[in-house]
Amino acid sequence: MKKVCAIPIVLLLIVSLAACGGKTASDSDNTEETEDIEGMKINIQIDNSSFSATLEDNAATREFVGMMREAPVSIDMSDYSGFEKVGALGRSLTTDNHQITTNPGDIVLYNGNQIVIFYGSNSWSYTRIGKIDDLSGWEDALGSGSITAVFTLAE
Repeated sequence: MKKVCAIPIVLLLIVSLAACGGKTASDSDNTEETEDIEGMKINIQIDNSSFSATLEDNAATREFVGMMREAPVSIDMSDYSGFEKVGALGRSLTTDNHQITTNPGDIVLYNGNQIVIFYGSNSWSYTRIGKIDDLSGWEDALGSGSITAVFTLAE
């Protein structure tokens, strides 16, 4: 008889403990996960040229914005196949990869930890980050060799 009474009590205890895994105070302060950033602007500095870009709204972009809030994000980028510059971000971001065909000015996340900026076109599975607003001087600024791109939030 004691075994039968103990089962509901044990089940109640398990359910109660499982319910304790809710949000913590630090979770509710995490704006990276809840902030709507669609249409937010960033600046990209490449040598003496500056470009603005409009962001997509997804987890990777929110995480990238969080990085830029802490400090400018400087990425050394190498030319790849004559249509893009690619560089390591230094950490992994949440991916939401889809097969897309990129266009000049597209900014994407590749493999979760590399930022790619396009001056040509490519079809691959990427997570969209944003798009350069005005391509005037874009290809000239990227040049044919390696560059350093500095990403900051627009004011």
